[in-house]
Amino acid sequence: MKKIAVVGAGPGGLAVAMLMAHKGYDVTIYEKQDYVGGRTSEIKLGEYKFDMGPTFLNMLYIAEEIFELTGRSINDYVDLIDLNPMYQLIFHDKKINMTRDANEMIRQIDELFPGNEGSYERYMERTQKKLEVLAPVLQAPMNRMTDLLNPKVLKAAGELEIGNSLVDTLSKFYKDEDLQLAFTFQAKYLGMSPWESPGAFSILSYIEHAFGVYHIKGGINKLTDAMAKVVKELGGKIQLNSGVKKLKVNGKTVTGLVLEDGQEIIADEVIINGDFANAMTKLVEPGVLKKYTPEKLEKKQYSCSTFMLYLGVNKRFDLPHHTIWFAKDYRKNVEEITKTKLLSEDPSIYIQNAVVTDDTVAPDGKSTLYILVPVPNNTSGIDWSQITAPFKDLILNMVSDKLGITDIREYIEEERIISPEDWERDIHVYKGATFNLGHQLSQMLVFRPRNKFEELDHCWLVGGGTHPGSGLPIILESARITANGILKEHKQPLHPVKPLPKVEHYKPVRKDKDLAHQPAAIHMN
Repeated sequence: MKKIAVVGAGPGGLAVAMLMAHKGYDVTIYEKQDYVGGRTSEIKLGEYKFDMGPTFLNMLYIAEEIFELTGRSINDYVDLIDLNPMYQLIFHDKKINMTRDANEMIRQIDELFPGNEGSYERYMERTQKKLEVLAPVLQAPMNRMTDLLNPKVLKAAGELEIGNSLVDTLSKFYKDEDLQLAFTFQAKYLGMSPWESPGAFSILSYIEHAFGVYHIKGGINKLTDAMAKVVKELGGKIQLNSGVKKLKVNGKTVTGLVLEDGQEIIADEVIINGDFANAMTKLVEPGVLKKYTPEKLEKKQYSCSTFMLYLGVNKRFDLPHHTIWFAKDYRKNVEEITKTKLLSEDPSIYIQNAVVTDDTVAPDGKSTLYILVPVPNNTSGIDWSQITAPFKDLILNMVSDKLGITDIREYIEEERIISPEDWERDIHVYKGATFNLGHQLSQMLVFRPRNKFEELDHCWLVGGGTHPGSGLPIILESARITANGILKEHKQPLHPVKPLPKVEHYKPVRKDKDLAHQPAAIHMN
């Protein structure tokens, strides 16, 4: 039994531990914190329960496959809830409920955005074909430059739309800018403006509309709890409060770990699930790395950060499970986050009101409000020790106004803030960049840190800082790529990859008489 040491019990580390333990390896995860899940963990404030980070579960089929590959069903471990509508988007003069119901999407687009008739059908049909071409690239290893010559990669080259931004691509389908933004806002979380993000990312909204957005009863953190349970069922071990001080390196070969308490761990393979840039600057002694030195890591491009407010309130609000309010000047807001690195006076805001779907997260008659505000990462030089209080007041005033109440503060019983500074200091996120390295083409595929880490032997990466990128389901996919890389080195059978689930698109009925029974589209005064 070869020994595998995993640094970090985030979703990537847990998933790769599941896959390797199922193959008979001796797997131990070493976690610095006293909880599993990393950013996908639970925050408890009195009687209120929150997800720390991810609140959307999409591409469910990947999580299902990870469990299936260990002979298990995800449904035996978590209670999945298919959200409909998936989320509500609110612009300054209108709001739209994003749903998998094609007829309802078309009805709303026809009424709210006249002149865009037929756009949704064309987008769904064309982007399905794009995803079918790109998915194999996102599921394949990218450990050598020659991997770019793989026929699947060459076939997908045109779909990367290197010359087009995401807005350029969406403008081929949607004439109205607000409607384009309704299908592009996810790019901000990849560290990019939709006016600069590669057009390939038009697949992100399609994936939600084709496969849905899910909630897990109790929170998305229940997924990582379930994964930890499976690791232990398979004989793997998870050591909490076991921070890693450094990698044991002999020349260019990693031979194990040194824990913060001085204990030395010998391992045949080491898998790093910690935040990539943080791990490289903290766990590797100076002079060992050439490509990813602290100086070179400083020059990489990173995602935005997030200002988080977790509020336990003694009231229930008429608010969907997920709501995103766009800044009136969204382009200016995005540029302030990604370019000028300024705090917006009119920021965009995301609120999760999970209790409308899941009554386990708050007591009767009360709610958990999870508020996320995209802000510049810590390369901005913003002094959060000075700005946190006034920025919190700005956000609470905005939320009060948007909820149509005098003051949300009257209802707050529990509260926690995580600022970009907190992300970096307490949760060990490099520069507070919540979504890791940016997804510019210069930092994707083989140009992203590789699953089989190129600078050290017997060292592997998993998580948002390696191929194929950030986002919970993509992190799970990185775990399968890394697991299969190790298995291939050891000449063992690989974990198979299923084809994309079938999606049946149809020509929705557009006759007025067939839509007459449906409620009117939602408008705002």
